[in-house]
Order: sequence, then C-alpha cells, then structure tokens
Amino acid sequence: MYVTTPDPDSDDLVTKHAALVKRIAYHLMSRLPPSVQADDLIQAGMIGLLEASRNYDATQGASFETYAGIRIRGSMLDEIRRTDWTPRSVHRKARQVAEAVREIENQEGRDARDVEVAEKLGIELKDYHRILQDATGCRVFSIDDAGINGEESPQQASGEPRNEPLDCLHNSDFKAALAHSISGLPERERLVMAMYYDEELNLREIGEVLGVSESRVCQIHGQALIRLRARMGEWTGK
Repeated sequence: MYVTTPDPDSDDLVTKHAALVKRIAYHLMSRLPPSVQADDLIQAGMIGLLEASRNYDATQGASFETYAGIRIRGSMLDEIRRTDWTPRSVHRKARQVAEAVREIENQEGRDARDVEVAEKLGIELKDYHRILQDATGCRVFSIDDAGINGEESPQQASGEPRNEPLDCLHNSDFKAALAHSISGLPERERLVMAMYYDEELNLREIGEVLGVSESRVCQIHGQALIRLRARMGEWTGK
C-alpha cells in the first residue's frame, strides 16, 4: 500500500503563512461586491498556499511569501471566476450599456456622455447610474487576468500548461490593446482605474482623494469598465 508521507517543511510553511491568506482575502474583499463571502476566498486561498508550499523552489530567487502570495491570490481569483456571484440581469444590462456606448462613440467620434447613453437606452439617468454601480461588481472582463499590474495571471500562477508561443503572443497583444484603451479613457475614469488597479485603493479611499462620495466613485469605475468593454469588443467577443 502506497502512503504519502507529509513533508514537515511544507507543513511549517503553511502554518507560518496562514495569516497571509486572510490578509489577501480581506484586501480583495474591500474591492468586491458584498455577496462575495470571505470564508470562500480564505478556503480557496488555503488551497493556493498548500500548492505553493509543495512547489516552492528556493533556488529560483523569489521569497516564499512573494511566491505564495501570487499563488494564493490566483487561487482566490479562480474561485471568483468559477462562482461568479453577479446576477445574470447585471451582465445583461452591462452588455446593453456597452453596446449603446459603442454605437454613440462610433457615431460621434468622441466619448459617450451619461445623458446620451441613458437616452439611447430609454431610461432615467438615475437608473443608468444604478447600472454603472452594479457593473463595478460585475465581471465585465477580467482586468486581473490580463496581469496589467506586472503580476502573473492566475493561470500562470497556478502552473497550468499554456500553448506557447501563441498564447503568449495573444496575451501580449491583449495587454497592449487594453493599455491603449485605458489611456484613451476620460481623465477622471483613467485616474480612478489607476488608483483602483495600480495603487490598489478601495472605492472609499479613492473618493477621499477625489473629494467625491464612494457611490460616485463606484459610478465612475463602472462607466470606465463598460467603456472599456465597448472598446475591447473584438477581444472579449462581447
């Protein structure tokens, strides 16, 4: 009978870095909709930590905490994508808004304005702003998956096989197209995206910097995501 003998060094690494899982989970929680449960993220993160403890190679130069952090975060993002807590109605409305934005911008040759999009959709401005707020928690398309902050994507971090070199080329081209689209956003939307994804501030902190309410930041962020969705349709297929 074959019995796997636990590696005591691996167990020590898990024990020492269990707090790292909670730290990453609660950091992500501040950027996710209330429907996401911390316990689910922690459970997924512990799996990532266990995998990191088994696969870590100190000769590669990175510290275990750095390596484990990538694996833990990747495992949590995998869980978010797998469950996708966002109601279907939110996705449907986000698609409708993105299409309206795309049509207006193609026709006018400039950024679509809130009132124009609301009018095209035949809804009140307050209802349009509510859709934008909902879109903030909607997986319009995964910015984190693209690794635009210089990190590995969850697929890379989890060690899943990749179809090189085609995947690498596609990912590189997608990053370039996404960066170009972000650079073309209106100034305030671009600033919110930079603070949210690069500096990793939450919506409340961004509101304090800009001197606006958290709900207004949520609207600006949602508008940026939908505008990006409209402009990245050829990549997302949506």
